[in-house]
Amino acid sequence: MKKVVRPSHRREMAKKAIQKGRLNIRQVCEAFTISRTCYRYKPKLSEENTRIAGWLVRLCTEQRSWGFGLCFLYLRNIKGFGWNHKRVYRIYCEQKLNLRIKPKRRMVREKPEPFC
Repeated sequence: MKKVVRPSHRREMAKKAIQKGRLNIRQVCEAFTISRTCYRYKPKLSEENTRIAGWLVRLCTEQRSWGFGLCFLYLRNIKGFGWNHKRVYRIYCEQKLNLRIKPKRRMVREKPEPFC
């Protein structure tokens, strides 16, 4: 069985192979089946992501009954941010705000009166 490895993980393995051995970038990229642009890619960490996370945490602590949909609509329509819903949902899940579990509401049953 062949194990599927993400491109980011293959990129890290390729970088380690270049540091250890005498292979060049072209040979390593062919061996790990990644493109040379993927090898050279550097992810951009955005400061906006921390800003979005701050807003989401603040909203979820103040409004405990709101889910992702209401939080996103509040940020989009009331606060006027133009963030993409997929980006906001990704950060929402990374912050583990989607794991709130509502307790079950049980009906309280009264004890029946005994027969005389």
